[in-house]
Amino acid sequence: MGQKIVITGANRGIGLAMVQAWCAKGDTVLATCREPSAALLESGAKVIDGVDVGSADGVMNLQNALGDRRVDMLYNNAGIMSSETVDGMNFDSIRDQFEVNTLGPLRVTMALLGNLHAGSKVGLMTSRMGSIADNTSGARYGYRASKAALNAVGKSLAVDLSERGIAVAILHPGWVQTDMTRQSGNLTAEEAASDLIARMDALTLENSGTFWHSDGSVLPW
Repeated sequence: MGQKIVITGANRGIGLAMVQAWCAKGDTVLATCREPSAALLESGAKVIDGVDVGSADGVMNLQNALGDRRVDMLYNNAGIMSSETVDGMNFDSIRDQFEVNTLGPLRVTMALLGNLHAGSKVGLMTSRMGSIADNTSGARYGYRASKAALNAVGKSLAVDLSERGIAVAILHPGWVQTDMTRQSGNLTAEEAASDLIARMDALTLENSGTFWHSDGSVLPW
């Protein structure tokens, strides 16, 4: 029997590829987005639109749509990226990235705690750019800081949810050919999705809270 999976940010890119892969495996996928693409509507997933993880109302829309349905896996994929530099600082865009990239996954996870159960898994789509030790190029202040904060959120969730039997993965997808990277990556969305799903399949309470590359290597904080 397949899993019941909720994924945010499922409209395109890696999120859409993960939806398609899970549906092909026979899982029941509830795919959330603000507005659905034609590809998402054709994926076989149940689409829940009107879900903006950067707002309390948007997350409430998801909560209301789910009701008391049991959720085996929650994958927090939704995210945004802007580019700030010392000479081009924008505090509003930094704030927006924190709302979506950091608070969004926490909001969604808190809202769905009643749907998760012992044995459930939570995935957080972070980035290697959230690694402080790995930062050698600077810039992108909002994205780096919001993903570093998400890593901290993920580690705390792993600790706090362990007593409920819920495991948490903190995952970097790799450099992926998506609109966010202007198609400049070395992985296709489908390749990244396959790797990320493998990481979620391998997630246990024993390795919960680890910061992984999608290829399975452990990344530095």
